[in-house]
Amino acid sequence: MNDIIYFDNAATTRVRPEVVNVMSEYFSESYGNPSSIYKIAQENKTAVEKGREQVAKAINAEKNEIYFTAGGSEADNWAIKGIAECYSDKGKHIITLSIEHHAVLHTCQYLESKGFEVTYLPVNEFGLVEIKELKKAIRDDTILISVMFANNEIGSVQPIKEIGSLAREKGIIFHTDAVQAVGHIPIDVKDMNIDLLSMSAHKFYGPKGIGALYIRKGIKIKPLIHGGAQERNRRAGTENVPGIIGMGLALELITSELSEEENRLIYLRDKLIDGILNNIPYSRLNGDRENRLPGNVNISFEFIEGESILLMLDMKGICASSGSACTSGSLDPSHVLLAIGLPHEKAHGSLRLTLGMFNTEDEVDYIIKELPPIISRLRNMSPLYEEVVKNKKC
Repeated sequence: MNDIIYFDNAATTRVRPEVVNVMSEYFSESYGNPSSIYKIAQENKTAVEKGREQVAKAINAEKNEIYFTAGGSEADNWAIKGIAECYSDKGKHIITLSIEHHAVLHTCQYLESKGFEVTYLPVNEFGLVEIKELKKAIRDDTILISVMFANNEIGSVQPIKEIGSLAREKGIIFHTDAVQAVGHIPIDVKDMNIDLLSMSAHKFYGPKGIGALYIRKGIKIKPLIHGGAQERNRRAGTENVPGIIGMGLALELITSELSEEENRLIYLRDKLIDGILNNIPYSRLNGDRENRLPGNVNISFEFIEGESILLMLDMKGICASSGSACTSGSLDPSHVLLAIGLPHEKAHGSLRLTLGMFNTEDEVDYIIKELPPIISRLRNMSPLYEEVVKNKKC
């Protein structure tokens, strides 16, 4: 087993060796600007277009429907602001979820300051939107529905095909933030009636700083970044050639392995969930057990703080994340955990373990062995837990 056990793949993933190898050439040898006309530049342009084809194929899109960005946050901003600006004469109402990533939530809040109205739909206790609630929220002036494919914290996978069908029936543009889903579960933008889709390479074993926005042919959208004619006049800026090459290969590789890897991760995920819940009392799984990303485990432990769990896991060489925002300087727990109905004290004691292609069953067994004594030790220092034990004895 490695000295470091990395179970935070929802935050970022390790770049595959094959991807690093193919990218390295484009930093020092094939360094031409693909917008130039000489040979080494045009060779890079060809390489960029190959990357575009690889990304398109992975989600059953057309090559000319893929536009490269600096990552998922830019793609989300572009999709929402670009549609809002382009279709504001038709209406100024947008629908999204209360559990969206902040790249979506903060963009919507920005648009509210510009005169748009946003409906933030609630979710049920499993983090899933109810289609009937979505139908009720649609108005004559609704121009955009933006619903994440899968949640980054609790892993719940939304009924995207149903939402896409409803949006298409109502003539409303449908965007999905699929940053956590691309490369991990099957996606078909045509079958699912998706108009715009955001993705980011570092979530599927590609490099950081490169992402893409799928824009269905025929969808009008205003540019987010101005200053050049790149990306067919829609996204200015010199192309990140090494990043595009790496993103294309990473997505092609993981898509070719998708079925086998999905099954492997589901097995490890379920073993980890059962190993924790069966060995640690006063714990609960957050998110839907079935409609869930293959590698996502999010569990709340009563009477303790998530940040303390992270520190003690780190001493054991285990990297994970918490449902609390303490590490970012906020005392507030995750907005996602609050949205599914967890009280503050339970939301604060949450742990997210996200598995990826480099994780092994031995590592899962190690966490199952090491986590219970960590939780027990922290609870023994908790006056809240002490009160519970005292009352049980009475």
